[in-house]
Amino acid sequence: MTTSPRSPADPLAWLFALEQHGIKLGLANIRALAAALDHPERAFAPILVAGTNGKGSVAAMIERGLRAAGYRTGLYTSPHLVRLAERIAVAGRPVSESTLAAGADGLRALVDRLRAAGRLEAPPTFFEATTAMALARFRAAEIQVAVLEVGMGGRFDATNVARPVAVAIPSIDLDHERFLGSTIEEIAFEKAGVIDPGAVVVSGEPKPAAREVLRRIARERGARFVDAGAGAGADLRARIREGRSEVERLRTPRGRYGPLTLALRGRHQLRNAVVAVRVLEELGAAGLAVPATAIERALTEVRWPGRLDLRERGPGRRVLLDAAHNVAAAAAFGAYVREIAPEGLPLVFGTLRDKDAAGMVRAIGSAASRFVCTPAGTPRERPAAELAELVRRVRPGTPVDVARGPLEALAEAWRHGPLAGAAGSIYLVGSLIEGLEPVRPGPPVPDTDA
Repeated sequence: MTTSPRSPADPLAWLFALEQHGIKLGLANIRALAAALDHPERAFAPILVAGTNGKGSVAAMIERGLRAAGYRTGLYTSPHLVRLAERIAVAGRPVSESTLAAGADGLRALVDRLRAAGRLEAPPTFFEATTAMALARFRAAEIQVAVLEVGMGGRFDATNVARPVAVAIPSIDLDHERFLGSTIEEIAFEKAGVIDPGAVVVSGEPKPAAREVLRRIARERGARFVDAGAGAGADLRARIREGRSEVERLRTPRGRYGPLTLALRGRHQLRNAVVAVRVLEELGAAGLAVPATAIERALTEVRWPGRLDLRERGPGRRVLLDAAHNVAAAAAFGAYVREIAPEGLPLVFGTLRDKDAAGMVRAIGSAASRFVCTPAGTPRERPAAELAELVRRVRPGTPVDVARGPLEALAEAWRHGPLAGAAGSIYLVGSLIEGLEPVRPGPPVPDTDA
């Protein structure tokens, strides 16, 4: 991720300096900012995408489907891979650097006024500030509908200042336990905090304990709950072609789609696709009709970089980038690699101190023929030498190397095979993408039997 030194007078320097405030639970700051901005979140129809894994993919699919249906859209996601502007997109395009800087400058002045008047008790966090900037930008751009990816939790997340017409929750799993709780039920409760009266809630979570929490809270708040998997299914063709699922027919209680090939790689994207389809189908009740052709384009034309993202750097050098930053995401990465490279591949691996690195190594399993441990590219990173020792304990007998940085780690991985992987942190993937630019999509990966 790009966080290059800036002049103190630079509004983006002010914005990045807010990271020192870390994570702060509560909605007081974002509500004060929204009120001072005259409630930009009320100028369009919001859709919130919450949960643990799959949020970004589902948000991107929903936005693509709405745009294909002719709506003027906004998309707010986090974190970014390389540039902050990636977080705020209008009509499918990230805002310009100048627009971003102007938004930060205006927000800084607003924060100063609110602080001086005693209407803002503490400076906003970085996420609160970027959320306020996104909402203001969407109103200025006169969008009709915004897809907002919820950050860490839900109940106290800054995006929860918006009153959604629909909520998508692709999955619930263990992550950020220090803030959200140590059980699936506790985490589901926090994620469900974005559910509002009158909204439709579409969940793809298969675990009964989490699903029942979501269903109960939806009922208590007067929202309509839709289990994405109920009455839905897909017929896969006999092969995974170019690493993507070919779907002969995708069916839901409301529609039939296909044949089509999912744009995003990995079998887990089929469940995400069903969640996105069910949301798009249900939006008609909120006055946002989406035809079947637009829904199919949502699945076949969506782009979501850094997630099972195959890139080429010249003859005999390809890298599969995946931000997999928790155990469930690492398991999905491992399953995909075992399909396209049953013998495994050399893996560049870097993660953060607060992540279950041992669980991630176990979940990746034999998909990594060797690990090249590296700093992830953030102050929160786990030291590479410490990570290497952990890998040796968890996977004895698997070769382990240590590199000074992500690019050096990738060069080492390529010494052991033409196709390397990189996973463990979005910061790691962002560092590699930035260091490898310009890049272009890699060639097809081998077909495998389904």
